[in-house]
Amino acid sequence: MLYGVEQGTINIGGIDIRDMESASLMETVSFVFQDNFLFKQSIMDNIRMGRSDATEAEVIAAAKVACCDEFVQKLPDGYHTMLGENGSNLSGGERQRISIARTLLKYAPIILLDEATASLDPENEVLIQEAISRLIAGKTVLVIAHRLRTIVVANQIIVLENGHFAECGSHNKLMEKPGTYRKLYEI
Repeated sequence: MLYGVEQGTINIGGIDIRDMESASLMETVSFVFQDNFLFKQSIMDNIRMGRSDATEAEVIAAAKVACCDEFVQKLPDGYHTMLGENGSNLSGGERQRISIARTLLKYAPIILLDEATASLDPENEVLIQEAISRLIAGKTVLVIAHRLRTIVVANQIIVLENGHFAECGSHNKLMEKPGTYRKLYEI
């Protein structure tokens, strides 16, 4: 869910997002949330929601990059397997990888990852991190994370404390000085 800007501005390509059409903004930004919504449709159709004109080959290519292909091929109807309500017949990690494949297919230049690995088991977390690494190449990425090891390679980390700006910098810069980030990282 996007909320309105209360103070200051958020610009994309020099344009205040309040001046952008909603459809244009939604084409520019793609989201991967901790809890993703999947539809009671086939896996193919769920991934294709990233770009409705995508060919079957493009959907499968995105699924392979997102580490989905192996588990999808094991399903009774492969990519044409119908999902239960919100993907109930898939594990949390499999649902997350479907969401990443959808995001890959969209080609959005800005990606928001909101706790994308927060509730995953270690095996799925490794696969999701692989998929995310491929997803973010050449893009602007905003990551909301409590697991700090997932953001150590970020160019810029902004630390919020009690809803307010506390500090910012690269992982190495933030580790050089005592502060909120270092304290949390060392826990």
